Amino acid sequence: MNASRRLPWLALLLAGLVLALGAAACGGDDDDDGNGAGDTAAETDEGGEEEQFRVGLVTDIGGLNDRGFNQLAYQGLQQAESELGVEIRVLESKSDADYIPNLQTLADEGFNLIISVGFLMQEATATAAETYPETNFAIIDAAFDPALPNAQGVLFKEQEAGYLVGYLAGLVTESGTVSSVGGQKIPPVDRFIAGFQKGATDANAEVQTLNAYSQDFVDQAKCKEVALDQISRGSDVVFQVAGGCGLGALDAANEESVWGIGVDADQAFLGDYVLTSAVKRVDVAVFSTIEQLVNGEFAGGETTSYGLAEDGVGMGETSANAPQEAVDEAQAQTDAIIAGEIEIPETVE
Repeated sequence: MNASRRLPWLALLLAGLVLALGAAACGGDDDDDGNGAGDTAAETDEGGEEEQFRVGLVTDIGGLNDRGFNQLAYQGLQQAESELGVEIRVLESKSDADYIPNLQTLADEGFNLIISVGFLMQEATATAAETYPETNFAIIDAAFDPALPNAQGVLFKEQEAGYLVGYLAGLVTESGTVSSVGGQKIPPVDRFIAGFQKGATDANAEVQTLNAYSQDFVDQAKCKEVALDQISRGSDVVFQVAGGCGLGALDAANEESVWGIGVDADQAFLGDYVLTSAVKRVDVAVFSTIEQLVNGEFAGGETTSYGLAEDGVGMGETSANAPQEAVDEAQAQTDAIIAGEIEIPETVE
């Protein structure tokens, strides 16, 4: 075959190689887009093509840097992005007026699941769920009554974690007075406080408990003022249940050389003056809710609850300066709580 006859065949061969390489490259991009999650992180549309799940998160006014509640929710969202291959977006609320617009923005953009962070977003989330019936919603720290078929409530048994840290407080107090600083008098806050008071008095029947609310979850100065007042009245263990605001209560404990107890996240990193923390694993709940969606098991119309038995709450790291015997005795209450042998109140009078 001479050169003039070979050229067309060579051209066709080269074109075929180019097309084959292009198809292989496209296949590699699909795998990368799924972050290695394969079919678990995608759903198939009518054309047979995979569509990535999209999950949005709307914070309450505490914001992502509250070192606790909202930050934990974001960590759970990031874990879902990494392990499940979902696309994520976060909108921070600067005021209550931002709740509806933020939820609406994510719904209009076609997110498959929108997660609200906090009891104070309950009404706004219910409104959004009713307005966008084809979108899935979930809310941390609240339930929907009446139930909504496209919305899931996520609750915690905060009283169980509160009991454990309260029990430890009752054992280590030297003044005989312990206290709590709540943000607002809402159910999740009061469950923590009710458990704390019960645990403290179960550990030491002579203990006096003080409690007050800052009426704020952001302004640290307000919580610090409440805590300083309690310390002046004899409290030598201060439990903060006020999100970012509560960091001010812990600061007061540090300044006055008394014990502080953190909330939601493990706040031992603040220093040895932090006796322990009443941990609420919001990150676990957020990740689990997203995993349900990806696996086709999203529990719309239902409420999921996390307690000690589900590893959703617990007692965090304890201070190196805490008496080990007291720590062991407090931790030993866990099994009795799970077994239902200890009745823990959920409300504060």
